[in-house]
Amino acid sequence: MTSERSSSSARQAQGGRRPGGQQARPGARRAATAGANPVAQRIEQVRSALGEILQWSGPADQVLSRWFRDHPKLGGRDRGTVAEAVYDVLRHLRRYRHVAEGGRGAATRRLAILGLASTLGRDGILPALEADEADWLRRVSAIDQAALPREIRLSIPDWLSEALAIEPDSDSLLAALNRAAPLDIRVNPMKADRETILAELRAGVASEMAEPTPYSPFGIRLQGRPALTRWGRFEDGSIEVQDEGSQLLALLVAPRRGEMVIDFCAGAGGKTLLLGALMRSTGRLYALDVSHTRLARFKPRLARSGLSNVVPVVIANENDARVKRLARKAHRVLVDAPCSGTGTLRRNPDLKWRQSPESVSDLCALQRSILASAARCVAPGGRLVYATCSILRVENEGQVEAFLAAHPEFELLSAPELLADRAGALSLPGPYLKLRPDVHGTDGFFAAVFQRRHGPAAVQVAAAQAELPEPDAEVAGLGDEIEGPDGQPTQDEATGSAPSPGQEDR
Repeated sequence: MTSERSSSSARQAQGGRRPGGQQARPGARRAATAGANPVAQRIEQVRSALGEILQWSGPADQVLSRWFRDHPKLGGRDRGTVAEAVYDVLRHLRRYRHVAEGGRGAATRRLAILGLASTLGRDGILPALEADEADWLRRVSAIDQAALPREIRLSIPDWLSEALAIEPDSDSLLAALNRAAPLDIRVNPMKADRETILAELRAGVASEMAEPTPYSPFGIRLQGRPALTRWGRFEDGSIEVQDEGSQLLALLVAPRRGEMVIDFCAGAGGKTLLLGALMRSTGRLYALDVSHTRLARFKPRLARSGLSNVVPVVIANENDARVKRLARKAHRVLVDAPCSGTGTLRRNPDLKWRQSPESVSDLCALQRSILASAARCVAPGGRLVYATCSILRVENEGQVEAFLAAHPEFELLSAPELLADRAGALSLPGPYLKLRPDVHGTDGFFAAVFQRRHGPAAVQVAAAQAELPEPDAEVAGLGDEIEGPDGQPTQDEATGSAPSPGQEDR
């Protein structure tokens, strides 16, 4: 036994040579090293996760969650390191691939090394590398990024670079979208006030990382990732996770007590909950969505919120009979439309690699159809808010111009003026709400506000809307089970398509 151990040690000292003078394969050496070195283990774990995500079979967060379920022995801190490195690679994928071309071995391993070097620091990862990998990392770390072409330096596809070139300071915008986002939460005004929640956060869960958001009177911004979901204030519905930009959408809708309001693309209900709280749980608030699954996830959030005026409704599409029954009856309608999600790249960096001009064109057609259908629900004098989490003009200003040309019965209002007394120091040129991470610290958001002009039938419509329709078999809310209009899964569950990017918590 002693002789065998000595021989093994001697082979390792000679560079891992096997009997007969053969060099040990790099993969075998890495496996042996990974068994003893935590950083080497992280490299292999990040490489493995990237190998699945870069097949682009679905949203990165869902694929990574599935990968974590397949690797249950990873601790919470290890998961955090892997996730941080994976998302760093996705943010800088084009640049990393460009500099990785000069390396040897598996491309995903080189990407994993670059991601961990960024998150752990180069000196923290060098001891876990083989000599040639360490030399390669030092070499690529010395590259002058300013000398790289814009699309590579900012790690952006050509089509998106061209689309954003018309935006002011587009390099600053894209650089901000390549940085990780803080965590924004929103206080439920039905249950708590912001000052109380801030004090409790600073005293315990989030220490000094909590600050009030500058524009939303309900928001708190957290640096880091405190364990909020196990906090009593989250469990009792006093707070919800919601980006500050999304909170401002509810202030643009500005619902009043006793009104009928429609959240036309409710998703998992983040905006709906704030609208209901602003209505003080009076009137009626319809939360419409084509996804059975998303509205099912809304159910526990609604239960925590304490609201009783919300009627969630699964619809087949924007022209569903349930929508037609609400024609010209709603005082306020919010359309947070399915979109490219390019304003959420801080949180969903894979979107810039999964979207394309063709997919954006398809989304624009859907947006036009949804907006036209939602507009039919607006009563004379009522308000319609169109919003996206996109920074592409074709999804934003372009849709507004097309809508106004086709619907002269609507006029455009000034969003900044509507927010003047509600959103702190927010200053915008108007007439739109346009938020950018580099300027406002939020995700990229766009919103336009329309008002239906009063027409000859205004008196009759006003009388009709005074009697709000009761929820019945045709306008079904959430019960113990949720079904689509025909009792079958709705289209997105049947086809397995993903929800609109960024819409889950908005």
